[in-house]
Amino acid sequence: MNVNDAPIIVGLDIGTTKIAAIAGRKNEFGKLEILGFGRANSTGVQHGQVLNIEQTIKAIQAALKNCYDSNPDLEISEVYVGIAGHHIKSLQTRGDIVRQDSDDEISIVEIEQLIENQRKTFIPAGDQIIDVIPQEFAVDNIQNISNPIGYNGVKVGANFHIITGDRNAIRNINRAVDKSGLKTKDLVLQPLASAAAVMGEMDMEAGVAILDIGGGTSDLAVFCEGILRHTAVIPFGGENITNDIKTGLGVLKQQAEAMKVQFGSALADEAKANAYITIPGMNGMPAKEISVKNLANIIQARMGEILDFVTYHLKQVGLDSRQLNGGIVLTGGGSQLKHLIQLTEYSTGLYARIGYPNGHLAANHIEELKKPMYSTCIGLILKGYSDYEHKYKEFEKQFKKVAIPETLVKEEIVSETLAKPEEFVAETKVNTAGRKGMTKFWDKFKNNLLELFKEEGDKEM
Repeated sequence: MNVNDAPIIVGLDIGTTKIAAIAGRKNEFGKLEILGFGRANSTGVQHGQVLNIEQTIKAIQAALKNCYDSNPDLEISEVYVGIAGHHIKSLQTRGDIVRQDSDDEISIVEIEQLIENQRKTFIPAGDQIIDVIPQEFAVDNIQNISNPIGYNGVKVGANFHIITGDRNAIRNINRAVDKSGLKTKDLVLQPLASAAAVMGEMDMEAGVAILDIGGGTSDLAVFCEGILRHTAVIPFGGENITNDIKTGLGVLKQQAEAMKVQFGSALADEAKANAYITIPGMNGMPAKEISVKNLANIIQARMGEILDFVTYHLKQVGLDSRQLNGGIVLTGGGSQLKHLIQLTEYSTGLYARIGYPNGHLAANHIEELKKPMYSTCIGLILKGYSDYEHKYKEFEKQFKKVAIPETLVKEEIVSETLAKPEEFVAETKVNTAGRKGMTKFWDKFKNNLLELFKEEGDKEM
């Protein structure tokens, strides 16, 4: 692909704790060159839902300003936006159509009609269909066909995974984006975007569950034999852990966040029993000593609850370690908790690893962009390129040439944090060890099913 013939696509991740805007373009090797990057603290979002539109608009504009500051040559008008929240639901349907002429080859028009018919599926009042994703097709008695175009037969049908969300929640996201001076090119379920960024073809075939642990929600997507089998949004995330620490240990929220990041562990057995964190007293109050063991107990209790939800969802769809040979891929900001891999493996009985969005990025970018917290945003850009490369949506014919800014190459930038831990947390007798992490999904996922036809689920709402 000639870099000058490719569009610049922008992903906008509207999260509970942060809003990130990343602009990217594929280079001649098919890797993403990041042309702009900005983030800001999020204040109008709770549990993945936009509740305060005005605060969300300010945060989006702040993230956009930082993105423009990183590269003044950028012009951003359309964005791919992630959607999550506990209002997200999914259901399985089956659809069939009887063909008029069974001797003719199955055409794109018939497949489009089959997908469009699923948009008439009954869903509860107040909900709206976000996406219709074909899983596997059947032509007459031939089952498990990934792409039926070119076959002939009397009847063609498919199993579908339909994703729905609350109409008002979707409207709030679109309104916040519109009032920020942008247009929503498409809404994408966040775990699917994250999966695009961190998973490969072998993961898809082997069977894998991806758990994106964000600030307000933990998003789950399960794949088996190259097919999306299940999606779910668990209404707990890193913010819940921070609030548990705040309440349980009687500290400020900023102090709780700093302790979680610096000294927190997801396994209480790995925390030293005689290690303490000293919190300086305020306004003449005496300093407070916090047990690292107690801190780990609080974190493990909440993370264990999130993982219990994961186990529940896997049982609901009848998938276990025999079907999920790829195990669980942890991503999102919350995946960086120490000893989380061990807790996940203990709780679920599945192999676990951290998913980084490195595989699709050009090699010369700053380390900040390769953190798991940006998996969703990188995945949104990849989703846009899937639309562009397979002509699912219309894009401008002329693309502006924009260079990669020096600030996003080689030199590492300091990421924005909720608070500076050194201002109010001092360590005494504590030594925490770091955790080792491991490191063409979307094309595999979409191409297997929609290689030659337009995905109706990508229509604008």
